This record gives sequence, structure tokens and C-alpha cells, in this order.
Amino acid sequence: MSTATQTATEVTVPDIGSFADVPIIEVHVTKGDQVNAEDPLVTLESDKATMDVPAPTAGSVTEVLVKVGDQVSEGTLILLLQPGDGALSAPPSLVEQQEPAPASTPTPAAPAPPVAAPMAPAAPAGAHAGPSVRRMARELGVDLSSVTATGPKGRITKDDLLAFLKGPAPAAAPAAAPSTAGIPEIPVPDFSKFGPVETKPLSRIKKLSGPYLHRSWLNVPHVTHSDEADITELDRYRKELDTAAKAEKDPYRVTLLAFLVKASVAALKKFPEFNSSLSADKDALIIKSYYNIGIAVDTPDGLVVPVVKDADRKGIIELSREFGTISAKAREGKLGPGDMQGGTFTISSLGGIGGTGFTPIVNAPEVAILGVVRSAMKPVWNGTEFVPRNTLPVSVSYDHRVIDGALAARFARHLCYLLEDDRRLLL
Repeated sequence: MSTATQTATEVTVPDIGSFADVPIIEVHVTKGDQVNAEDPLVTLESDKATMDVPAPTAGSVTEVLVKVGDQVSEGTLILLLQPGDGALSAPPSLVEQQEPAPASTPTPAAPAPPVAAPMAPAAPAGAHAGPSVRRMARELGVDLSSVTATGPKGRITKDDLLAFLKGPAPAAAPAAAPSTAGIPEIPVPDFSKFGPVETKPLSRIKKLSGPYLHRSWLNVPHVTHSDEADITELDRYRKELDTAAKAEKDPYRVTLLAFLVKASVAALKKFPEFNSSLSADKDALIIKSYYNIGIAVDTPDGLVVPVVKDADRKGIIELSREFGTISAKAREGKLGPGDMQGGTFTISSLGGIGGTGFTPIVNAPEVAILGVVRSAMKPVWNGTEFVPRNTLPVSVSYDHRVIDGALAARFARHLCYLLEDDRRLLL
């Protein structure tokens, strides 16, 4: 036995092309595991491919420095590996690595026929699975197109493959079919037959946000309620604050959005169902006692929703300054994951563009969203004559499983009531 101590090797992400901030979707080893050279350590998934990071040499894992969900780039340190003896000289199959050894029994059971065929079919190109799962499928002779995927984005996991081999559990209730089951795809014809075309790839933001919006639209029974708020006095006060803000040493803008946030928080406190989420079993409400307001921001690459944390503890001036900061970060693509998590209610404002109303999509698992468009001067009857008033259309979309129409109408009316007198926002 050698007395020399070998220094642990730092294992980093190798050259993965032009990709950066690629999420880890599987971690195959834990501290103390022995691995052989080229054994998969972690699996990464970019927009275009899934790839394993292999062990550079045989040895023992002394520390794992990443977890599922972490984003890594070329050169990121993922674990420490003590060079030495690896796993078994003939490494077990991935199935053997996943399944525990059977307990001994008094009477030996007859050997089961082999599951895997000597020559396995190649995994279908359309199957969404990592390299390690594909290797397992080859060992077992399983056609991945027959396996039901339960992983994120329709990915086939090792558990999916093992569940396929075991067959359906006899006592288990049938799993609910995915919400998109049975919905036929829209055929896409060859448009070039009718005239010149150009194919322009979607931005990364739209590729990521699209499935979330689609999932929310399919799973949430949307209803939209519309109302109008007379913001004549409020907007006059806002303009006074905005003029003063522009004259400061560090100028900023005071927009209607800050008042919308304050009014929304006050309305959420009065109607807590709007600041909730359905439980996983859909049989209870999780009502939140914090108020994090998502603000939909239009950027050149698509829509993003940064979240203003603890909005109930901030005033108009502080909110206005924060909006300027997060809007700049959003348009420069510098928002981090933490900037867009933890929201309880969302506001989508198209006031800078126009319109008379729209149906915003609920940002599930939230249960409601407020949409506003540009205010307009309208003649309003005051009992004796028509007078010009600055009127703001508002649209509240909500999850009808949680909120009924009467409650939505009361929420929207109370929100408008708060906006119609800025002093009410101080109560």
C-alpha cells in the first residue's frame, strides 16, 4: 500500500461550445462514490442538446460542489475526485446501479429470463433523454418512444425507464393524463409555395416563456373582469411628484405603475384569495402573508416579469426608483433567476402603448393578474352636466377555480376606488 497522498483532482465543465449558463438536470454521483474514467458525473441540458460530463480518471468522489438546477459554463468546478481505484473493473449496468440488491430468501428463485436483448435498437431521434438514460435503454433493449416521460420539458428520466420495465403498479390509481393530451397539433404548411418567406428563430426568452404561458392557459380556467377608474386627481398628483423627481440630483420617473402597486397591495389585503395559490392536490388554498408584485416588462427579446419584493413596505418614491433599476436590468438582459421568483400577484401595463382593454394570462401558480392600458379623457355625467375625466381601463384575469365572478367584481371595484383618491392609498 503506497504511503504517498495524492491531491484531489478538480473536475470542471469541459469545452461545451458556445453555450453558457447551462442548467444541470442530473447529478449521477455522491460523496464517497467510486467511478471509472469516462463514467458520467453530471448531465447538462442546453437549448439544443443534452450532454454528460465524464470522469477524467478513475477514483473516489471526495466532494460534490453542484446540484440539480445549478447553471454552469465551461470551466465551472463541479466536484473533487481523489485518483485511485475506480468502481468494479467491469462496471455494472446503469440498471444495476439504480436497483438495490434483492434480499436473500430461504428458497432460491428460478432465474428470470434476461430482459435486455443482445442487440438493442438505437434510441429514436425524437426521444428526449440524457446520454446516461440512452445507454440504459440500449442495455435493456427498450424503445424510448414507448416510455412515458415525467421529467421537466418532457424528458425521460431513469425512474421513467425503470417504471416502464416494472409495468404499472397494480394498486395505484391511474395517473391523470397531461393537460395537453388529445389536443391535435396545428399543421404547418409549406408557406413558401405561396410567396417569399423568412424563418427567424425565436429569442431565448420567448422559447423559455412560451411553454409556461401555454401551460397556464391550458390548466387555468381564465375569466377576465373589466372596470374603469377615474384617476383625474391621482394623475395630477403623480405629475407633481414626477416633476420634482426629474429635478433631483439623481433623477427618476414617477409613473402610474407605483400607484397601481400600492393600490394592488391594499386590494390584496382586503381580498386575500387573490394573493394565494392552489395546493398541489387542488383541495386547499395557500394564502400568502407577503406581497411580492411581478411587473411585466417588454424587452427587445420578449416579455420578462421581475418581482418587486415586499411591496407593502415601500412608498411611491422607493417603488419608482426600483422600477427604473429593474427596467434597465431587464432591457439589458441582466436579470438573475432570483429577480423573477417569489411573485404573488402580477401587473401587466400597456399604458405606454395604448389600447382599450385586453385579457392578460394568469401567471400560474398565482391566481390573478391585473392588466391596464392607457388612460383617456372621457365625458362623465356628474348629475348636472358632462365633465371631462381621466379614465383608466383595468382588466383582472383570474383562476375561476379559486375566484368567482362576484368576488372578482368586488376586487376590481375596490382597486378602482383606491385609485380614484390618492389619500385612500395611505390608509
